Amino acid sequence: MRQFERKKRSFLLCLGMSVIVSSFIYLRSRMPAETKPLQPPSCRPFSSECKAFLLGKEKEVEWNRRDCQVESYILNSSVQCSSLTTDLHFITRPLSREEEDYPLAFIVTVHKELELFVRLLRAIYMPQNVYCIHVDTKAPWQYRAAVRKLVSCFQNIFLSSRSETVTYAGFSRLQADLNCMEDLAKSTVGWKKVMNLCGQDFPGKSNLELVQYLQSKEWRDRNMTPGVKQPVTMSHRTQLQHKEIVGSHVAPKGPGLKKGPPPHNLQVYFGTAYFALTRPFVDFVLESPIARDFLEWSKDTFSPDEHYWVTLNHIKDAPGSHIDGGWAGAIRSIKWRDQERKTHNGCKGHYVRDICVYGVGDLPWIIDRNSMFANKFERNTYPEALDCLEQWHRNKVLDQATVPIEPSWLLATQRTSSRSRYIKSSAGA
Repeated sequence: MRQFERKKRSFLLCLGMSVIVSSFIYLRSRMPAETKPLQPPSCRPFSSECKAFLLGKEKEVEWNRRDCQVESYILNSSVQCSSLTTDLHFITRPLSREEEDYPLAFIVTVHKELELFVRLLRAIYMPQNVYCIHVDTKAPWQYRAAVRKLVSCFQNIFLSSRSETVTYAGFSRLQADLNCMEDLAKSTVGWKKVMNLCGQDFPGKSNLELVQYLQSKEWRDRNMTPGVKQPVTMSHRTQLQHKEIVGSHVAPKGPGLKKGPPPHNLQVYFGTAYFALTRPFVDFVLESPIARDFLEWSKDTFSPDEHYWVTLNHIKDAPGSHIDGGWAGAIRSIKWRDQERKTHNGCKGHYVRDICVYGVGDLPWIIDRNSMFANKFERNTYPEALDCLEQWHRNKVLDQATVPIEPSWLLATQRTSSRSRYIKSSAGA
């Protein structure tokens, strides 16, 4: 009997040890190796131009990009909001008291390039700000569903309550911004200024630098709408009647069909479609009879967003108006074809509608310009340009932070010896 009990105990002991060893081997096989880089096989490495640009003298460094499949991640229906902000490296806390005390509002109008939109959004995202996203109704349903899903994971990001079928140079483009403006006017977030963007923009300034720039002596109480009195060469845009072929193009209504003069004896100005506006000015745009009448008059003009904002900003009684401000305001870095050898040294990518789609070789010019945003980028033609600028921008944002850096905020890591750290830029960060 005693011998049987000894054999029984020995058997149970061996069985227990086998279970423990097997469990340890199984769990060990399921755990990621600590020394493995965070770079998946499909990750596109930084170009050699970008490495030199970011690292300066630090040449012997391994670069591990952590974020290479943004679009496929968003399109994955099983992704939960609880992991999305971490996995996509969104910044989840205000990085300084100065920024927290000066929340900004953003209008982003998109219709394509899902990955570009996500990367733009996380570059400008801060939890104290508020964001209105207008998705073109002609965008594919998968695109609209992906944006809706992303937006639903953030309390301070929302879709515009009304969507337009946006036509290039049409009134619908102006209406899209106005739709978001109406929504933002109702927001409980105490935003100070609003800026509008498109999906192919990318910031040159950090959020802190935007706040400091918009609060500077020149712009603290002013709207930024660069432009001048409408040149004669542009007068056909507002003197002839146009019609919008929805979702296609804008064309003259007929040969020589002229418009009447603008209401309230307004002097028409010509400028950029992009702006930085004070909240009182937004209320003026939405409530003033002058603004409403001018909006109605603008419906059959060509590219009305290029005269609407700048003209209203030259009304003396408009809040924050900037009379004869000219082209002042570092609102966009754009390389126009006709400005080669005048304001820039040529496009290192290629031109679309006479605007440069940036390549890596354009980045030093963009950074030297130090504008609020740069336009434009494409994912499929010059992906390395956005990779490099995005990393440079995130380096700068984190370098300026006054709070501890969360590991999930890092877009890439360096491996120097056995240590990983976030990449410090030597170029202006």
